[in-house]
Amino acid sequence: MYYHVNINYFIMNPYQNFIFNLEKAGEKLAKKPANLELLKTPERIIEINFPFKNEIITGWRVQHNSKLGPYKGGLRYHPEMNLNEAKTLAALMTIKCAVLGLPFGGAKGGLAIDPARYTKEELKKITELFIQRIADFIGPSKDIPAPDVNTNSETMGWIEKEYSKIVGKKSPAVVTGKAINDGGSEGREEATGLGGAIILDEAIKILKKEPKDLTVAIQGFGNVGVHLARELDRRGYKVVAIAEANGGTCHKNGLDIRETMKATMRREMLKNTCHCKGGNCSLADCKLIGADKVLEQNVDIVVPAAIDNQINMHNMKRIKAKIILEMANNGIAQEAEEFLQKNKVMIIPDVLANAGGVTVSYFEWKQNIERKQWGKERVLLRLEEMMKASWGKVVALSTKHKISFREASYILALDRLL
Repeated sequence: MYYHVNINYFIMNPYQNFIFNLEKAGEKLAKKPANLELLKTPERIIEINFPFKNEIITGWRVQHNSKLGPYKGGLRYHPEMNLNEAKTLAALMTIKCAVLGLPFGGAKGGLAIDPARYTKEELKKITELFIQRIADFIGPSKDIPAPDVNTNSETMGWIEKEYSKIVGKKSPAVVTGKAINDGGSEGREEATGLGGAIILDEAIKILKKEPKDLTVAIQGFGNVGVHLARELDRRGYKVVAIAEANGGTCHKNGLDIRETMKATMRREMLKNTCHCKGGNCSLADCKLIGADKVLEQNVDIVVPAAIDNQINMHNMKRIKAKIILEMANNGIAQEAEEFLQKNKVMIIPDVLANAGGVTVSYFEWKQNIERKQWGKERVLLRLEEMMKASWGKVVALSTKHKISFREASYILALDRLL
């Protein structure tokens, strides 16, 4: 299932948002416009077209900036994948890595395909053909891909094996997000969701709130949404609404996250079942909600954890939450952010909120390079330390300059990039 988005309306907004935030932060830092130009344009754009059976498949790899180290970023397989999307996500990855102080630059890429149209063997062959054409541009010290939308640890395993065959030696550090047996890291699967929970815990301290007193609605129940929901539930937040692309459910008493996860593993649609606290209510006491309406629920915290621009000028006045945890990249359109900030909504930006994934990807890469394996406890402890440290720096800059957390995040990043 895919979220529908009006491409004609939104296609240029994400990259314009990035430029807008970049320029605002540059003004605060008194950086000359010429310095910012280096970050406004990717260092390299690779476009690939290759035949597969009776079609031509198009793919991209955008390498945005390498000031801090090799490029780092995901590969997604999606029929609406395009160059503008890759440019935006690569740029955001540059900022994200700089905010966390990681020795990486930003990259992104993927293929404009619908994976549902192919068998697993066909997807493996398509992946191999793609890697054959970009092998010269990736590598442990050049560009390290990772999983993204519709790709996973198995996809990364295909890439690692094909790349190793091309270069003539075993190269596990060429990708991250691998299976544990293939050189992956403990904690990688839950890293993005866990990182978001860590940051949210820190954020509510500013408001002098406790998790048990806060209700949450989540849009998106893929890897990020699942692990975030589970972690928030464990910490005492009441997750009352969850929706996927085809809809979901809301229950005022809160949802049983474990049972909801089991339902999705059985491929049950969330809109057809409600696992609430105290047992399955069989849809008797819950409310069915659409993917867009989940963000408009009367809750304390909303979490866009699906695709970009889901909070925009069309629904911004119906957002009731006073905290937005932006787990989706570019989840909030610029116009909506300005409106919400005027209405005293705390926005925790994507470049910090969802940085747990790339942080643990860094740990995986480091383990591969050093030929070591870290225990899960070490990985998660280090993740928490780094997320909290970056949050502290962002809050300090926000307080000092009286600016939003997003602007403060960009200032922190630019201070390291320029």
